[in-house]
Amino acid sequence: MPKKGYTKKTSRSRRKSPAELKARISLKEEGQVQLSLPLPHLLAAAHGAVESLAGEVGLLVIKALIEDEVEQLAGARYVHDQDRLASRWGKEEGYVVFGGRKVPIERPRVRQQGGKEIPLQRYQIFQQERMENSIAGRILRGVSTRNYAGVLDDFCDGYGIEKSSVSRQWKAATVKELGNLLERPLHDLDLAVIMVDGISFHDSLLVVAIGVAFDGTKQILGIWDGATENSAVVTALLENLVERGLKTTRRLLFVIDGSKALKKGIVTVFGKSAIIQRCQIHKMRNVISHLPETHHTTIQRELHAAWGMTSFKEAYKALQKTLTRVERLSPGAAASLREGLEETLTLHKLEVPEKLRKGLRTTNTIESIFARNRELCKNVKRWRNAEMALRWASTMLLHAEKKFRRVNGHRHMPELVRALDHVDNVEAVA
Repeated sequence: MPKKGYTKKTSRSRRKSPAELKARISLKEEGQVQLSLPLPHLLAAAHGAVESLAGEVGLLVIKALIEDEVEQLAGARYVHDQDRLASRWGKEEGYVVFGGRKVPIERPRVRQQGGKEIPLQRYQIFQQERMENSIAGRILRGVSTRNYAGVLDDFCDGYGIEKSSVSRQWKAATVKELGNLLERPLHDLDLAVIMVDGISFHDSLLVVAIGVAFDGTKQILGIWDGATENSAVVTALLENLVERGLKTTRRLLFVIDGSKALKKGIVTVFGKSAIIQRCQIHKMRNVISHLPETHHTTIQRELHAAWGMTSFKEAYKALQKTLTRVERLSPGAAASLREGLEETLTLHKLEVPEKLRKGLRTTNTIESIFARNRELCKNVKRWRNAEMALRWASTMLLHAEKKFRRVNGHRHMPELVRALDHVDNVEAVA
């Protein structure tokens, strides 16, 4: 007679849950939880392990919530009901996520009358996604995967907090965030401005797009890996935005860095109706990089003064004077300033109020996010590929998005929208 094969318990399944507190928890019909605790146990805990007591109570609440769902599906225990549609089906070893770690519990099972198991929704709520969120929340605050266990409170025992396990959970969380960013629909967005910038992110080059809506709110639109010098990369990013529902019927203002490939990609997707504003900070950096250091302060001051003027004619005249001065200092600096010079004054041509113009004249919104991102990534010792960079960057972009404020001068956004709608000669502006 063949020998029966039995499944051996794994080391995880043999883990014992913490000693349970002798307490009673009942769920009221009104949705209230009633907790009865023995007074001697409370008095003993008051001298030291109050946190441990709180941990045990928390686990009891989780178990009570799961058991309440079982009772809703299968009825009260030991009560025979011929009309019930499900029945209890024993228990098996499982876990819930509590206090940032996995804690073993006995999971009750329920099956339909036909034999198919019914998944318990409350049990699933306390499982995988909570672990990913716990790990992501701490890593986004600068905790490394190696130090994750050290920042948890020791009020309950558990597992799943080793470096390798934390790394796997973090990867799963970032894969999900990257998918959310690349797939979330854009149909409901009423955008007036799109900022596009290429960012050097560790060993990768990423192109990021941020939208500014009519009310001045900002939202991350997309991210792509590749250099801004490659128009195909920019085109792919913008086409992805259109596929996800970005409206192209309204004329948009694009704020970009100094890359010609960015403009080429924008024109390829949105046509000549797209209006371009060159980032003034990028233009200044490019010009200064060609000049001797002794002239940096003077030229920076002149450029700031020109771009700070209200009238387009006055600003353009001041830039021409600076260009004449730069030509005597460096042909390379002069060529850099001359290329796209008028596009640094597009907001002036549209007669955008000064306060809003300051908020839209650069792509600093994108650069400031990545300045913070680099600080959060300091614990990473090895960047494996572009996919890893995309996962980290997208997760941190979405995290930063939650704290976005409206663009400076957002009260003047209606004036910008009207100006874009009434542009007659696009070539004269772009």
